[in-house]
Amino acid sequence: MYRGGEGQWAYYLHRVSGVLILLYLLLHATELTAPLFGSDFAASVAGWFQTASYKLLRLLAIGAIIYHGLNGIRIMLMDFTSWGTKIQKYAWYVAVILFLLMYIPIINSQLPAIFNLGGR
Repeated sequence: MYRGGEGQWAYYLHRVSGVLILLYLLLHATELTAPLFGSDFAASVAGWFQTASYKLLRLLAIGAIIYHGLNGIRIMLMDFTSWGTKIQKYAWYVAVILFLLMYIPIINSQLPAIFNLGGR
């Protein structure tokens, strides 16, 4: 299963998406606790949350959440069913296709707003 191919990619992407989600949660915790460290620090943190780099990171975090959730369902099928390991390769392709179907519209709606191209 993890000897290259789809299973290996699913493994790596699941780990990377989990780390991205963790980093985003740490940033969110920083935002919530920033007022405890003074108004100057809170203002600088709030200012950073309005930058394009943060908005791109947020867009990546959304993608990580979507992929991590869909791949998690695939992993549960492999772990809790007798037939899950037989279809794991096809289930990964289904997860990737569903990811793209969910994520591409989000990218299309958010990128113009991030780069001030007339979006929301």
